[in-house]
Amino acid sequence: CLMLYPIVSNWWNSRHQTRAISQYVEMVENVSAEEQEAMLAAARAYNARLAGEKTSFLLKEDQKLEYDALLDVSGTGVMGRLRIPSINVDLPIYHTVEETVLQVGVGHIPGSSLPVGGAGTHSLLSGHRGLPSARLFTDLNQMQAGDIFILDVLSETMTYQVDQVRIVLPEEVDELSIQPGKDYVTLITCTPYGINTHRILVRGHRIENLSDTAVAVVSEARR
Repeated sequence: CLMLYPIVSNWWNSRHQTRAISQYVEMVENVSAEEQEAMLAAARAYNARLAGEKTSFLLKEDQKLEYDALLDVSGTGVMGRLRIPSINVDLPIYHTVEETVLQVGVGHIPGSSLPVGGAGTHSLLSGHRGLPSARLFTDLNQMQAGDIFILDVLSETMTYQVDQVRIVLPEEVDELSIQPGKDYVTLITCTPYGINTHRILVRGHRIENLSDTAVAVVSEARR
């Protein structure tokens, strides 16, 4: 039983993740284009305010209430989907990085830009590594410059290409700030495996969306 636990648990969590993504996609399909555009506009307005303020990852109560309501089309806290073809990752993106979230998917760090793209945005997505119950970001250390990852938020698809991979201490946050005119997303996890004294930062910049064939070619080339 002990030997089978990681296999069975990972299978169970994979089913949960697939179901969460399927439910999200179904909910999005039932939301009109006008409603989706309104939701995206609210998220972009939120990001514009963030870009003009000093970065803070601690939200006040009123800020937390606003944050929780944005992009929550399904009422489950899922705000989108993250795909990393080169390491076979396909995970729901949830609001916050609470432990209950990080056990089952990717968490969006409050105080960073919401993942809707645009100049002057920097969205931070965090995931666990090395859990016996789910792979999640376990293979994030294998990513390198040139890899791509894809965000699906509502009916929007955004593609990012990795331009920087860094290992930093938890208190080194300069690389996480919003840069004027830049459209960044950084994927974050702990390292070394099982010790977790540092963080891996995998940063991507926005590029034009690729065809499924081009995505497969780029991903296979990076394996």
